[in-house]
Amino acid sequence: MTEPHLRWLVLVIKVPAEPSRHRVAVWRELRKVGALSLGQGVWSVPDVPVFAEGIARAVELTEQAGGRALVLDAAGRGEADSAALQAQFTAARSADWTEFLADCGKFEAELAKEIRNAKFTLAELEEEEQSLERLRRWHRDLTARDVFGAPEATEAAERLKQCTAACEDYAERVIRALHDSNGDQ
Repeated sequence: MTEPHLRWLVLVIKVPAEPSRHRVAVWRELRKVGALSLGQGVWSVPDVPVFAEGIARAVELTEQAGGRALVLDAAGRGEADSAALQAQFTAARSADWTEFLADCGKFEAELAKEIRNAKFTLAELEEEEQSLERLRRWHRDLTARDVFGAPEATEAAERLKQCTAACEDYAERVIRALHDSNGDQ
């Protein structure tokens, strides 16, 4: 199900080869915003407000590096072109969500290890809460740029809830352990 009249921004980016840090900075910005690479120096995003700031930053980085950036308004010539571009963009978001889900699994495994090892310290709790906050920010960012709703998004939202519940359980164990050790003194 494609969006029939969705417009796209197509960026044609040319950055000098040296120093390479400029190309890398532009590439990172485009990846961060969720732009779809269509080929060497050609990127695309749906023309919706969530992408505007990141695209502007990529253009600015390109120009600061002495490069050229061309931003074009585009649409598929027909339903098949629109569907193909939307499918590529959604596949890229699916890959992002798959990576997010893997990190949720790592987070849950880390909490389980700390519980097995009875490592119930405030320092460890703070570290785990920071990891959970990173997952929350990542989820917000992915949700904002997943404009077509990749199928993994629903599972990711559920996994984030599970991670939150696991962290809350760990926090309760830490508090209980601290209270128990204070009562022994």
